Amino acid sequence: MRLAAGRFYGETLKVQKVAGFGLTEAIYPPHYKIPQHSHERPYFGLVLLGEYTETYGNNSRTCTPSTLVFHPSDERHSQNFYGKQTHLFRIEVCPNWLDQISKRVPIQNKAADFHENPACQLATRLYYEFRDMDEVSPLVIEGLALEIIGEVSRPSRPSAVLAPRWLRQAREMIHERAFERLTLSQIAQAVGVHPVYLAREFRRVFKCTVGEYIRKLRIQAACREMIRPDSSLAGIAAACGFHDQSHFSKAFKQVMHMTPAAYRARLFSR
Repeated sequence: MRLAAGRFYGETLKVQKVAGFGLTEAIYPPHYKIPQHSHERPYFGLVLLGEYTETYGNNSRTCTPSTLVFHPSDERHSQNFYGKQTHLFRIEVCPNWLDQISKRVPIQNKAADFHENPACQLATRLYYEFRDMDEVSPLVIEGLALEIIGEVSRPSRPSAVLAPRWLRQAREMIHERAFERLTLSQIAQAVGVHPVYLAREFRRVFKCTVGEYIRKLRIQAACREMIRPDSSLAGIAAACGFHDQSHFSKAFKQVMHMTPAAYRARLFSR
């Protein structure tokens, strides 16, 4: 099935057309499955909450919070959502924008996903601008959307290989218990493999250690909390599983390459 501009599966919460970009916010219930389909227009999808696996062509990727995915027009893909409600934000690009930009610079035209990329932060800022719009918001949104296109048009890294079922189960367990003190032995026992094999295969598929992955999950959760102006860094640190604010700041800088204070300032800058 080919979906027309502005149409998506799931429960739509809000739709807005701004400066040639179609903005859509939607939620999906646990274990929801979307059959293979395509879209008339290219779009970016930002995962706000939840997790799902997406199959496109002969490839597959797992999308987690803060993942930004680019879907070219007419790309055929399907999605399987995990055991929690998933919340997505999408940015459709109209053909006129693509024509204008492509005359000046090469632009992204292949399926791609981005993690810890400046485009992910830009998309998050665009979402919160969309959620609480004022008279200046259309100008802000237009600028952010064009910045996203510029960022993702840079050469991208290849996507991770498809994980075996037991490794996906281990990963799901890590997501569910990311704020606990898990050990490799606990995870390995739960999925029925040796800890050494788990460590080796996890790094091979996800390009990082289990510990590094858990740290990233905690930082992603902290980034979502920092969007709330009334939340304190000390409170965020405690809620996201860090020993104290100092530990949180050190881990945050390792992952995001800036301090929590600098990230929050950039998030709300105009």
